[in-house]
Amino acid sequence: MLKVEGLCKRWEEFELKDISFDVERGEYFVILGPSGAGKTLLLECIAGIHVPERGRILIDGEDVTYLPPEKRSVGMVFQEYALFPHMTVWENIEFPLEMRKVSISERKRRVRELLELLRIEELSHRYPGTLSGGEKQRVALARALATDPKVLLLDEPLSALDAPLRRKLRDELRSLQRRLKIPFVHVTHDQVEAFSLADKIAVMRDGRILEIGPPEEIFTSPKNVFVAEFVGFDNIFRGEARREGDLTIIRIGDISILSSEPANGSVTVAIRPEDIVVSLKPVESSAQNVIRGRIVDVIPEAFLVKLKIEANGVVFSVYVTRKSFLEMKLDVKQEVYLVFKASAVKIL
Repeated sequence: MLKVEGLCKRWEEFELKDISFDVERGEYFVILGPSGAGKTLLLECIAGIHVPERGRILIDGEDVTYLPPEKRSVGMVFQEYALFPHMTVWENIEFPLEMRKVSISERKRRVRELLELLRIEELSHRYPGTLSGGEKQRVALARALATDPKVLLLDEPLSALDAPLRRKLRDELRSLQRRLKIPFVHVTHDQVEAFSLADKIAVMRDGRILEIGPPEEIFTSPKNVFVAEFVGFDNIFRGEARREGDLTIIRIGDISILSSEPANGSVTVAIRPEDIVVSLKPVESSAQNVIRGRIVDVIPEAFLVKLKIEANGVVFSVYVTRKSFLEMKLDVKQEVYLVFKASAVKIL
């Protein structure tokens, strides 16, 4: 449906470098990366705001690389929504139809349809300055959908909203996409947002796409050190590996850990903090790794407590629930055991 092939674009001091990906019909595609990765510039190239130096952009098999934005059948929701403050909600949604010289009767029909779809009928005569953040987002979505685009582009559409509203509108976006059955291309730096929305994720850094895959694959089995760090693998270590039977023994400083992934020689390993269990005593379980350590730091977070645990000079990050933290009476200098499966140790 949407195909980007070898796209390169220099903008001031920044450059998109050989970007390629496909978005299927009805797919929710999320481009995830830190600020400055080039996510918005990429979106604006797809929209036609910028013209690439090299590469192609195809929509439904048609090469639109050099077409102006109004000829591309693409809708875009900007980060700050970019609503016209002097126009009512109705007029904002109607504006792109008017620019395309759509008949008055058809414009009215389409605006009513979108007001109903986004559940904002009661806002039709209000001005953007009187709307909440969530209401503005729904109006911006309606305007972007007014011309019945083949692809919808969303530039960090939830970043300006508070956390409860962000969660609610995240669910609404996913529901809307399933109803419309058109590709959504959504850029964000928020890992939770990406994981909960995406059918497929592309991770970007410094103008390049590092990995593309389903959310489960990106978040549990990354292939790149930066991707692993960015999606929450707080435990990343260099070590020496040797394969013995069905397991790989990895020496990290003065400790050894086991991985189920094959490797020999110098490696980088990554373990999610959520995959490590903290115990007050050694346990008999199917987990192949049981390591004794000592708590060196306690960091309270919203609903969890992050522990820094040192084991022979190697410091692990681990999450426990507040309830477990209190029940186990954990504190700095306390001796504990780290328990984790060999399958949790990812070799990058």
